[in-house]
Amino acid sequence: MAGAGRAEPAPAGDSAVADLGDLSFEVFIFRPTRCAPTGLLVVFHGLGRDAAAYRDAAVPLAEAHCLMVAAPLFDAARFPAWRYQRGGLARGGRVLPQAVWTVGFASRIADWARAREGRPDWPVAYLGHSAGAQYLSRVAAFAAPPARRIAIADPSSWVSPSLETEAPYGFGGALPPAEAEAALRRYLALPIVLLAGAKDTGARNLSRAPEAERQGANRLERARTIFAEGQAAAQARGVPFGWRLVVVPGVAHSARRNFATPETRAALAP
Repeated sequence: MAGAGRAEPAPAGDSAVADLGDLSFEVFIFRPTRCAPTGLLVVFHGLGRDAAAYRDAAVPLAEAHCLMVAAPLFDAARFPAWRYQRGGLARGGRVLPQAVWTVGFASRIADWARAREGRPDWPVAYLGHSAGAQYLSRVAAFAAPPARRIAIADPSSWVSPSLETEAPYGFGGALPPAEAEAALRRYLALPIVLLAGAKDTGARNLSRAPEAERQGANRLERARTIFAEGQAAAQARGVPFGWRLVVVPGVAHSARRNFATPETRAALAP
């Protein structure tokens, strides 16, 4: 891919431009100071588009697990909500063709970061919070990137493991029936951790789309609903279920507090 050649490793707290050929991203990078990195953590920011702050919030995780952090900026001009939070899957109630989906950028940025470090063998973990978790839910469902862990923290809406619910809130209408079923099975098998703040029960910036409302009254309820739906869908199909639900005690809607907890640190352990 364009721009993915090897370069000198990035120092702690650096940023770089990931040139992917068709688009480029500013990526905020952190390298652990206590150990040489042995893997990559790609972090997706929230509604404030504050990728540098999200990189900083992930520092305890990077230090604990010897991971390099790459936090790409999805700017509002190029990535409004339908292209970021909802993965480019639908706009104005209409499901869009795969050519305009943005869910593929997650693995492309991971590939760029590993190639830049000269470590294409590094395992990858993905972590998203709030708006970034909405995006990561769509990435998991419709792109299924190879990952050691996919940690989705407190999104306003999820992709339901349902063929009837229309995209971007389910798999309906996005793919031909056989492909949608295959994608759903892959989604259920992924090593997804649903990170739900035990106090994330407010309504600020909570999606009011009817499909999101059916998932629950707040983010904590929605995580529990989607996890239960995932369990039921996997059991009905007789397929492996790779998800875990982790309720993070004492945490409301805060990435910094969530990422600093022992529960999130354990969820991202190798």
